[in-house]
Amino acid sequence: MTISTHTPRTAPRTALRATAGAFCAALLLAACSSGGGGRASGPAGSGAPRAGSGTRVTVIETEYTLKLPRTSFTPGTYTFVSDNAGKITHALSVDGPGVRDARTKDIPAGHSATVTVTLAKGTYDVYCPVDSHRQMGMNQHIRVG
Repeated sequence: MTISTHTPRTAPRTALRATAGAFCAALLLAACSSGGGGRASGPAGSGAPRAGSGTRVTVIETEYTLKLPRTSFTPGTYTFVSDNAGKITHALSVDGPGVRDARTKDIPAGHSATVTVTLAKGTYDVYCPVDSHRQMGMNQHIRVG
């Protein structure tokens, strides 16, 4: 009787594939659970605020204007609720100190979307990033401080 000490060549490969697959899954899970996906950003090191966690500010968007209830804010976390009262697609973006390219998804006419940001002292641009809407007048400067 002969006993083989040879293991099939596929066993090490199968174990390596399983390990690589588990590692990739762990990386993907870590990336997906890390936060805001670039939508909103707070001051450096603070991470993105939780969506909807700030003081609500309603912005009305129409062709080619933005209407905010005010243009002066105190530092803190704000959720901008963009209501598209126009007839074409719009969106809302916020840029300023510690906040870069925080924006809503594209908003069809008659719908709304939110973006939550933490505002520090300074001046910010609130605008529609769709096509050339910003240059056509859908741009407001707000002051925080």
